[in-house]
Order: sequence, then structure tokens, then C-alpha cells
Amino acid sequence: MASPLHIKRRGLLFILSSPSGAGKTTITRELLKTNHDLRASISCTTRAPRPGEVDGKDYHFTTPEKFDAMIKNGDLLEHAKVFRNRYGTPRQPVEDALEAAQDIIFDIDWQGTQQLKQKLINDLVTVFILPPSQEELEKRLRARQQDPDDVIRERMKKAGDEISHYSEYDYIIVNTDLDQSIRRAQAILDAERSKRRRLTGLPDFVRSLMQEE
Repeated sequence: MASPLHIKRRGLLFILSSPSGAGKTTITRELLKTNHDLRASISCTTRAPRPGEVDGKDYHFTTPEKFDAMIKNGDLLEHAKVFRNRYGTPRQPVEDALEAAQDIIFDIDWQGTQQLKQKLINDLVTVFILPPSQEELEKRLRARQQDPDDVIRERMKKAGDEISHYSEYDYIIVNTDLDQSIRRAQAILDAERSKRRRLTGLPDFVRSLMQEE
């Protein structure tokens, strides 16, 4: 009889979205540290690498021309323009992972989430991370020391529009305390992995239970 720990299942796509600075990237990194069966989606982008970023590990850095060709050929599941740069998710690695019971975590915005819903809605788990306040959000953006004042102002201006899409997500986490937010994200991930519809091997497992004497 198959062990319940090894019931075949389909992978899932775990989406974390938030306004820039609210904590989605930090939560993503922490979940990746503690979940060996979870890997990060590696997006394509037309922006230049930041210090320390590695092509093929952090992003697939590409040219606008190659990005356009990927869209034309249907090689991207989703794509969006964010702060003057373009980002997209390669199709084939995601589809292969789902079939192999591999879970993928996405750090993308609401535009990308909407596009993924149109193609893989039954595989998606969507979580929106909210900051505790506008003041705290700006404080976190400045603490990163990555962007000049004009970029921070642009991010703060866009935050309201991004937050307005919270109702399109399955789960909401208000990131007041980072450790608590990480625990909540982990609890959501654990529960979604046990959803009946994802356990493709469950009928065979249940039949084996019913046949035992």
C-alpha cells in the first residue's frame, strides 16, 4: 500500500503579491529556506542586473527584442511592465514542474497574477501582502537604500493602485510582524498542498484502504 506521505499529487503555483516594500520578497526567501520541495519561479526581465544578481538564478536577463519574440511565440505565461522594465514567466518550466509535483513560488504583481489565472487557475494559490500603514511602507523602502528619492516617490504613488486589487486574492496577510507573516504564509501553503483536487493519487490510495482486510 502507498504511504499517505507519498500520494501522488499535482504541484501548485504559490503567488505572493504586494506593493514594493511590503515584504513579499523577504517572505518568499524564508519559505524557500524551509521548504525543500518549493522552488522560485525565475522570471525574464529587460532590466539591468542589480549588484549581486546572477543571470539564470535571480532572473533571466534579456533584451527587449528577445522579450518581444518570447511573447509572439507564446513562450511566456504572463508578462507585465513594472517601473519602466518588463517581466515575464517562461511557460515550459512551470508546466513541467506542475506535472512533477513540484511547487513554485512567484513574487509577481497583480497584473501577472491575473494572466496566470486565465491559464492555470486551478493550480494557483494567491496571497496578497499588505503593509501595516503607508508610513511603515515608506520607511521600509528607504531602509533598503536601493532607490533614489524619485523612485521611492513613484513606488509610493503606485502602491495605492496595487493595494486596490487585494480583493482578487485568496488570502491576505498584513505584514506587521515578519516572523508571524512567514508562519501564516507557511500555514496557507501546507493547507493548499492537502487540497483533495491536487492529490491525483488519492483515489488509488483510498481504494487500497477499502480493499485491505
